[in-house]
Amino acid sequence: MINNINRRIYREIKKYPTIIIARHIGADPDALGSQFALKEIIKLNFPKKKVYAVGKPSPKFDFMGKLDNVDEIDYDKTLLIVTDTPDLKRIDCPNVNLYKNIIKIDHHPLIDNYAKIEYIDDTSSSACQLIIEFILKNRLKINKKIANNLYVGIVSDTGRFMHDYTSVKTFKLITKLLKKSNINFTSLYAPLYNRPFSEVKFQGYIFDNLTLTENGVAYIKITEDILKEYGVDVSAAGNIISELKYIDKVLIWVFITEDKKNNLIKVNIRSRGPIINKTAEKYNGGGHKYASGAKLTTWNQADDLINDLDNIAKEYETKNKKL
Repeated sequence: MINNINRRIYREIKKYPTIIIARHIGADPDALGSQFALKEIIKLNFPKKKVYAVGKPSPKFDFMGKLDNVDEIDYDKTLLIVTDTPDLKRIDCPNVNLYKNIIKIDHHPLIDNYAKIEYIDDTSSSACQLIIEFILKNRLKINKKIANNLYVGIVSDTGRFMHDYTSVKTFKLITKLLKKSNINFTSLYAPLYNRPFSEVKFQGYIFDNLTLTENGVAYIKITEDILKEYGVDVSAAGNIISELKYIDKVLIWVFITEDKKNNLIKVNIRSRGPIINKTAEKYNGGGHKYASGAKLTTWNQADDLINDLDNIAKEYETKNKKL
């Protein structure tokens, strides 16, 4: 099955003179890594094709590559490939429905069927892992730039290989990538994990002000005034959230951050057991079973979300006590 779909994607890429590669809004290293790597793979193996990576820039990850501006598109002659994005509304690309053909490459649980070819494997650690499989199944040439981005994407999405979706297969594919490219992978951690001192101080504020419910939900509400006080932006909370993974008595942790610029409240949710993505979907979000996000419009919705997550944590604890 995987062999067949990788060959189908390869054949579609061969057909089109122009290819646009997109990913989800609010791009993270896996989204960018899979996007930039795929762009370079196609350019390297099909030099005559025009290939563009599109979407809103993410300054924190500028070291991974540069996004393109595309003025005019002949939609009938252009293939759109979307990586790391399960739902139509989160694709960071205009006029998605005008493209003659769309391919999805994604590792999230299915939300929307928006592509003619959908390569979905929700057991995969990352979209970058799926791109490595695409390379190997089609025996494609790669360079160090491609390998660097794929490695960074996997390291980020697996939390340095500590998250639940890391598997034996992940390590096997990483090994093949490193052997094929001979990159200096240890040098990639500094640009990925270096943080400004203001963000470290902000992390201290978060730890000092967390609220823990009786059922093991740790949460914090972060207003724009707090962000300004510590000199950080809305994305800072998302950069810190993985630090709570191994805190005793915490089953679910939630960062709720005001984003006045976009007139919404951004939510990052993580879990050490209870399944959270279905609850996130109720609040204009979604994601993985243990790592999800949501977008709210009022603080009252935030209270409702915390209550729902608290009930999930309580059910999880009750069920596990019976086992």
